[in-house]
Amino acid sequence: MTRRFWGIFRERQHSPGRESDDAEILRLTAKHLEAAGYQVSLKTPDELGEADEPSPSLVFLMCERVAALGFLEPLAARGIPHVNPPSAVLNTYRDRMIPLLDASGVPFPESCIVSSEAFDPGHPCPVWVKRADVHNTQSGDVVFARSPAELQEAVAALHRRGIPRIVLQRHVPGDLIKFYGVGRPGGEHPQDLWFRWFYHREQELAGYPFAEEALWTVAQRAARAIGLEVYGGDAIVTPVGEVVLIDINAWPSFALYREEASEQIARWLFRRLAQGAVP
Repeated sequence: MTRRFWGIFRERQHSPGRESDDAEILRLTAKHLEAAGYQVSLKTPDELGEADEPSPSLVFLMCERVAALGFLEPLAARGIPHVNPPSAVLNTYRDRMIPLLDASGVPFPESCIVSSEAFDPGHPCPVWVKRADVHNTQSGDVVFARSPAELQEAVAALHRRGIPRIVLQRHVPGDLIKFYGVGRPGGEHPQDLWFRWFYHREQELAGYPFAEEALWTVAQRAARAIGLEVYGGDAIVTPVGEVVLIDINAWPSFALYREEASEQIARWLFRRLAQGAVP
């Protein structure tokens, strides 16, 4: 039987400044699959459902919008493996992510989800103002407010754009770390897990000491809580060496590790094809 893979690109609106990077990691992953003898169809979210073609054996996806995920969910319900599962991608929406992380006990800044129309202008500053659904589509989706005036303007700007709910997240000072991961944390094959991290370049680095194992543990717990298998995120190392997660998302661009990551992702997709659907 012919094994067919579908790869779904991220919506261009969800890749501000990263359109090429996001597309390239998907294409490189597809090349590894094709080199192993599999058929791969790469699609934009708008192309889903356009052609009458056989169902795929597995779907690997970067799309994030509800419409595209809604098209894929019936395929996942039929037992076709998806990486990441549509439900996990929806779980990265902040209004879902924050309760899941709270319930899992992942170290995470105090965050509240409020209306962009009716919020407390006296909320303590500095604070991060973020839209409560998708991560980043344009400038203004994530804003650092140092004062009540900046807070009010950031919230008002989101409200003018028709974004009804926002997240107010406590600022945690320290060194900003970005990380990438592939594999299912807590699964049956821990040897298949792949993980890399690096310091964010645009910062005045203090170099606070921390245990890399602590970062790895926090990232795994967060990915497991959300249901992600290919993921990236951000964490802060505080002056006392505590690792605090501040964000996690589905299938990043892996820009600094693209060649290595694409090979690892393809390897993981082969295993997921053998495993079948995740309960």
